[in-house]
Amino acid sequence: MTTDHTKELSPAQHQELLITLEARFKTNFSRHKGLEWDKIQRKLEASPEKLWSLSEMERTGGEPDVVGYDDKTGEYIFYDCSPESPKDRRSASYDREALESRKEHQPKNSAVDLATAMGIELLTEAQYRELQGLGEFDTKTSSWIQTPPEIRKLGGALFGDRRFDTVFIYHNGAESYYAARGFSGRLKV
Repeated sequence: MTTDHTKELSPAQHQELLITLEARFKTNFSRHKGLEWDKIQRKLEASPEKLWSLSEMERTGGEPDVVGYDDKTGEYIFYDCSPESPKDRRSASYDREALESRKEHQPKNSAVDLATAMGIELLTEAQYRELQGLGEFDTKTSSWIQTPPEIRKLGGALFGDRRFDTVFIYHNGAESYYAARGFSGRLKV
């Protein structure tokens, strides 16, 4: 996978990623009933910038997989499907404003900035619950989710996890960060 930010994969990286995504697709049919890999692959090959974003999701530990199809836009929907919050996206505050508000012990990055750099979006609360309907995620970690402006304006941010076989959505100060909190993302192709 690419580690620089040229937003373009080499032919070898392109092929390696497609092999990884196809294997994950075939291993997890319950996530995408009724969808066909050949159609998805054609769409991916026609969208090199989206393929780069998927490679970033993969590189940072997200294990992206197809979870649906948007009939209105004709796009396939990918979510990070790693069992826990992607390892290389943890210890981040919610957004840039929150990061800069910390006078001491600033995290290296924010979830919103990382997602933007990768060309993906944080999951909304509804999308996070949809992901949790596909399996058990964040049983030891937690994930920042898109926070409504009225909550963010007051200094808060939302995150979710699964404990006691139940999905919980909580709040925290947006400037907080924890070794076990990252974010899961979404990409439409």
